[in-house]
Amino acid sequence: MPEVTHQAPAIEGWFATGDAANETGNPHLIGSKCPQCGTYVFPPVPSGGQNNCPNPACASDTLESVALSTRGTLWSYTENRYAPPPPYPSPDPFEPFAVAAVELAREGLIVLGKVVDGTLAADLKVGIEMELTTMPLFVDDDGVERIVYGWRRAGDDAVGAPPACGGRSDEKERRR
Repeated sequence: MPEVTHQAPAIEGWFATGDAANETGNPHLIGSKCPQCGTYVFPPVPSGGQNNCPNPACASDTLESVALSTRGTLWSYTENRYAPPPPYPSPDPFEPFAVAAVELAREGLIVLGKVVDGTLAADLKVGIEMELTTMPLFVDDDGVERIVYGWRRAGDDAVGAPPACGGRSDEKERRR
C-alpha cells in the first residue's frame, strides 16, 4: 500500500468539510433544492445534468446546490457482514460494519451511509440522533486516501468512538 500523501473525496461533490455555509469545518452533505417548491435531492444533481425538479407536481426546471442538515434521526439500519466483491476495495481482514438510513427532518430526505468503525447494529436503535462525519474508504495507487461521508451517534466525539452504552467492545473482542 502506498504512503498517504493527502485526502480527497471518493466521490466529488457529495459532501464538503467547510465553506461559507459551514465555517466550522464540520462536514456537511451537498444536495440540490428546487427554489419553486422546496423539494430537496440527494445525491446532488450535477450541473449540466437534468435539472428538472423531481416533484411530479412541480414544473420547475431549476435546482440549486445547498448544504444539507448535519444531524438527523436514525430511521433504519442494518449490518454488512460480507466483504464486497472485486473490484470494490475492502480492508483485509474484513470487519462487519453498520449501515444507517438517517432522516433529515428539515429536508424530508432519508440518506444512507456507513456508520463509523466500531459501531455495529447492536449499538443502534431507531430514533436516536445521528450526526454526519467523514471516514477513510481506501488509499489509491497514488497515495490519495479517499474519504466518504458517514454517520455516527450524536455526541460520539471521535471517529470510531466506542459505543456509549458499553459492552459492545467486550463482545467484539470475544468474537475475535
